[in-house]
Amino acid sequence: MSYALTTIWYERQRFLPAILAVAFSAVLIALQSGIVLGLLTMMSLPVDRAAADVWIGYPGVRSVDLGRPIPERWWVQVAGQPGVVQVEPVILGFSLWTRPGSTPGSTVSEVCTVMGTRLHPQGIAVVEALRQNTALLSLLSEPGTVVVDEAELGRLGIRGVGEWADVYGVRIRVVGLVRGYKSLGGPYVFCSLETARQLMRYQEGDATYLVAKVHPPSAAPEVARRLQNGGRMTALTADEFSLRSRWHWLVTTKAGIAVGFTALLGLLVGAVVTSQTLYAATAASKREYSTLRAMGIPKWRLQLSVVIQSFWVGCFGLLLATPITWLLAEGANALGTSVRWHPWIIATAAGVTLFMALGAGLAALRSFQGVDPAHNIR
Repeated sequence: MSYALTTIWYERQRFLPAILAVAFSAVLIALQSGIVLGLLTMMSLPVDRAAADVWIGYPGVRSVDLGRPIPERWWVQVAGQPGVVQVEPVILGFSLWTRPGSTPGSTVSEVCTVMGTRLHPQGIAVVEALRQNTALLSLLSEPGTVVVDEAELGRLGIRGVGEWADVYGVRIRVVGLVRGYKSLGGPYVFCSLETARQLMRYQEGDATYLVAKVHPPSAAPEVARRLQNGGRMTALTADEFSLRSRWHWLVTTKAGIAVGFTALLGLLVGAVVTSQTLYAATAASKREYSTLRAMGIPKWRLQLSVVIQSFWVGCFGLLLATPITWLLAEGANALGTSVRWHPWIIATAAGVTLFMALGAGLAALRSFQGVDPAHNIR
């Protein structure tokens, strides 16, 4: 190992392209995966930012934004489950936000995602930003009022608080702004249940979801399983529903294919550059390796040193990629793009990149075909 490190240090100009190639691959894989996870997380925000443990919807619901009306009378069945301490309805779905156009008499429409909940600080369906702001909850109690994310003002065509617009033909007024609730689909529009019922044209007694608080929270999977056994509804824990929503959008938008193709391209470039660099470095050191062979060093040990060199090249590449990835992610977040990290993203990017570097080292072993003690006396 010390010989491999010493070789890399004294031949650092030769190994630098391989280290940069590994770093490039790691940055590309991690950053692309983080961006996709950030975008998909936007679609599960209503679940992730609520305090509910179990979500109940129509049979086969694929994503939180694709709910259908269900009867609120299911509340009795949900509330009767052992461990359920609180049940609330939620109205959530796509609607149409309409604003005046640039020319007199014209209008511009934008798809939006309406989310209506009960408005109190102990609510389990209301998102965290509203739950912690009693002033906004009080303002939303007025019929026809909504709250939106300040980053979505441009998409909605408004300038801020106090602006008016139409949602599905209903006149509404923006009374507050939140942060961190940008959407991949239609901008989120938060309001009361009564306002959401008008904006979504729901019948009295209908809701999109029923959400339940379970004590202890660890009993949530069992509660969901019991409700699911009825067959008339879909009951999922918050984590399960969040994952299902992300997975649906990952498959629907083909984002996984795009990330996989980009990552494969980065790995291919990194593998070729790393392999050729290690091959050239080994070929340039044939005389030294031949001398070591003449001294009785087994060929397998020399080949092992090349593989160890590839391992250290991979480690140095990952070390270089770490601050670059962090800086690029911060820059992307500053520009409004959500980049989310998860331990499995970091571990996968590091593991795949290191595996690629080791594979490149094995490919470079073909340069040992000409290593022979007689090489120095020719």
